[in-house]
Amino acid sequence: MAEKRDYYEILGVDKTADEATIKKAYRALAKKYHPDMNPGDKEAEVKFKEVNEAYDVLSDADKRAKYDQYGHAAFDPAAGGAGGAGFGGFGDFGDILNNIFGGGFGGFGGGGARNGPVRGEDIGARLSVTFEEAAFGVKKEISYNRVCRCPECGGSGAAKGTTAETCQKCRGTGQMRVTQRSMLGMFQTTTTCDACRGRGKVVKTPCPNCRGTGFIRITKKLEVSVPAGIDDGERIALRGQGNDGRGGGPAGDLILQIVVRPHPIFERDGYNIYCEVPLPVTDAILGAEIEIPTLEGNVKYTIPEGTQPGAQFTLRGKGIPFVNSSRRGDLIFRVNVEIPRSLSDKQKEQVRAFADNCGESNYGRKSGFFKRIFDKFDKKKNG
Repeated sequence: MAEKRDYYEILGVDKTADEATIKKAYRALAKKYHPDMNPGDKEAEVKFKEVNEAYDVLSDADKRAKYDQYGHAAFDPAAGGAGGAGFGGFGDFGDILNNIFGGGFGGFGGGGARNGPVRGEDIGARLSVTFEEAAFGVKKEISYNRVCRCPECGGSGAAKGTTAETCQKCRGTGQMRVTQRSMLGMFQTTTTCDACRGRGKVVKTPCPNCRGTGFIRITKKLEVSVPAGIDDGERIALRGQGNDGRGGGPAGDLILQIVVRPHPIFERDGYNIYCEVPLPVTDAILGAEIEIPTLEGNVKYTIPEGTQPGAQFTLRGKGIPFVNSSRRGDLIFRVNVEIPRSLSDKQKEQVRAFADNCGESNYGRKSGFFKRIFDKFDKKKNG
């Protein structure tokens, strides 16, 4: 198996590069290697995937920190890395339980009423979609890891045929009152019971499936509806799809951050989209009916005669749909007037003849520009 390239090297950025620099480099490379710009080019397809993989890690602060520390092993399950658990990323299973219960693996330690209902943790993940999928909506199947109650013991942690017993030391409260003497007299403090570690119950015969924790990690597949009009960086919350809660508490949520891949032609700003359209100089001079790309295919548009370089035109309602609305933004295109190159001698003579026939009156900007210069010069001279 070929050795994976360094993510910073793939994007062509320094290891100290900030978020804006990384994003700029990613957009340029994604546009360069986009399949639509390189039809049938397998090498470009490989590089496009490579660029997206690098950006997925380096654009996420947590993933980037793990990558900087462990390299590619951070996301390789076989290497035992910090994030090698697939979509969304999980660390060591003991870390998951620590996050849920605030204590050591299988201990459920920490202060407070640990035997009451506790809501499960939210899970964060990223979902990549194309420009068109973000514009018009799409259904995507995702796969991610979550912590759920053990189906063998129902979350009790006790093996089949046995039950968790009430802790005799704390009488099921999970807490102990400790009386201490000081110079100011006697005072009481509340601590976590060291016998049951705050659970209020003691498992004498642990469930072999979950090792007495009551929870296991699973990989879940889920179909997600991405609404039309969603933008890069926006989030979708899937209620109750996060980690299961403890003590009858509700499950957390799955929070998906949307990553919209760049388009080879269009740029988005709010609900409007922008693009540049090349226009031959003759069409700019005489006017012409040309084809304009849209998200739904090409449309014909009449360019007026005398169109200047950089002129902008608007196609109403051809932009991005507003989320949960029938409204749409606009498509705004700018013409990039193309000047012919490598003219023959005969063609050059024809252009010169054309220029002579036009005269100065046809170049309003030019005459106005020099008039302002001469007026300013005359004022200084006479001043």
